[in-house]
Amino acid sequence: MEHADKVEFKQVLQVCVVVKDIQKAMEHYWHIFGIGPWRIYTFQPPGLTNTTLRDKSQPYSMKIAVTQIGSVSWELIEPLEGPSIYKEFLEQKGEGLHHVAFAVDDYDKAVSTMEKHGIEILMSGTWHGGTYAYMDTEKALGAIAEINKRPADSQRPPPEATYPA
Repeated sequence: MEHADKVEFKQVLQVCVVVKDIQKAMEHYWHIFGIGPWRIYTFQPPGLTNTTLRDKSQPYSMKIAVTQIGSVSWELIEPLEGPSIYKEFLEQKGEGLHHVAFAVDDYDKAVSTMEKHGIEILMSGTWHGGTYAYMDTEKALGAIAEINKRPADSQRPPPEATYPA
């Protein structure tokens, strides 16, 4: 059945693995697979705002490490403070593949269209001007989908650290 109102994922931008210890995970990826170097960031206030969990305002924070494998970003996330879908994932499944981020032409339209299909936002926030949402697509896609929008002039801040240094 063809839906006239559908979301079009244009490109896979990122694959994310949730981990208990980001330092150990980076070392593992680097020493065994040569994946890296990693850029490390902490997502927390004041850079992280408007955080929600299942449609309710909810503060949370996380440490992330990102690197490129070809044209795809590989991300590790270690949850820090507050309830989050990352902590839930670790409790229910342990470490592993958490979400895939996709490019969409229009973030707001994509969210609205998914909601029309019964796919809700699990968790969202704004980090340094860019908004992200994790969509409840696990049944439909086999994984959570992340979509985001960044103003043309927004820039990710420099990393706090890199690994290997």
